[in-house]
Amino acid sequence: MKIRVYRMLKQTKMAGPGNRFCLWVQGCSRHCRGCMATETWTHHGGRLINTAELFKLICAAPHIEGVTFLGGEPFEQPSALAELAANIKSQGLSLTVFTGFTYEELRAANNAEYHNLLGYTDLLIDGAFVQAQFDLSRPWVGSKNQQYRFLTNRYSKADISNIKNQIEVRIATNGTVLVNGMGDFSQIKTLLQEN
Repeated sequence: MKIRVYRMLKQTKMAGPGNRFCLWVQGCSRHCRGCMATETWTHHGGRLINTAELFKLICAAPHIEGVTFLGGEPFEQPSALAELAANIKSQGLSLTVFTGFTYEELRAANNAEYHNLLGYTDLLIDGAFVQAQFDLSRPWVGSKNQQYRFLTNRYSKADISNIKNQIEVRIATNGTVLVNGMGDFSQIKTLLQEN
């Protein structure tokens, strides 16, 4: 199977507990107002990558404790991501998944692929970004309605209680600037445009 991928980071501490491999999927039909990742919305962007190739990249990433799926919307590619998740879990790695759906919506859906992906997920961070509820007081989320769902005993509320939102800035050899993490990205974009 193939996954339409927007971006990957082999190591980051900005998208879930511990050091993680992050996979941003391409494609999202939700289009939350105020979303800072609008470039992930189109279903025709990014690149198609075979799950076996992605799994090799994940296995080659040093010193990670898990993988994070975000996007875009992971539950718009649930079958391929569940296949990748099964391999990830076979290596003892954890899985965190960000989604604009609520856990209740996913559970109520008559969709075996959703349920399969949920079955591999240790930490689900759910809920659409709601601009009117903008809040950066908790790690990795941008609005008050978003929730942490501990679907296994791998993580608990205590594991994330002392984590603060942070951003990391990476500069590629070609000069491209990548800002990752959770912060007030409107201010960050303004600062980058001033120079």
